[in-house]
Amino acid sequence: MSLFGSIVDKIVHYAESVIPGASAATQGGDGTTGATAASPSAAPAPASAPASGAASIQSVDVGAVLSALSEKKGGGLNYQTSIVDLLKLLDLDSSLAARKQLAQELNVHAGEDGSAEQNIALHKAVVAKLAENGGKVPASMQH
Repeated sequence: MSLFGSIVDKIVHYAESVIPGASAATQGGDGTTGATAASPSAAPAPASAPASGAASIQSVDVGAVLSALSEKKGGGLNYQTSIVDLLKLLDLDSSLAARKQLAQELNVHAGEDGSAEQNIALHKAVVAKLAENGGKVPASMQH
């Protein structure tokens, strides 16, 4: 699985376990996911959504999930602007090798590997991709 796919999977998983009722927010009132036959105007998942399950991030309040997770873990991580802290918050590998892989996945070519410039660009790219796939990302995380 791609690292971005792992980010999405973790956020969706935490949405269901950290925020009470979050799974209901990602499902219809009858327990079904997404659009029902009674709502023909509902848009299908974007064709560009990765097969890793990124489409399941639709309707997830990313900001609320990350905030609740941060509180649960005692705070102290600057996940709103730091890719390293975001990965740590999600219990994912934040090593240079992992960030190089993420840069390749998201086609980020800013600065030298591991530089502040690249890390900032990676965070921006992850946030943009989450929003592009339907995640509700707060303006405070969008650079």
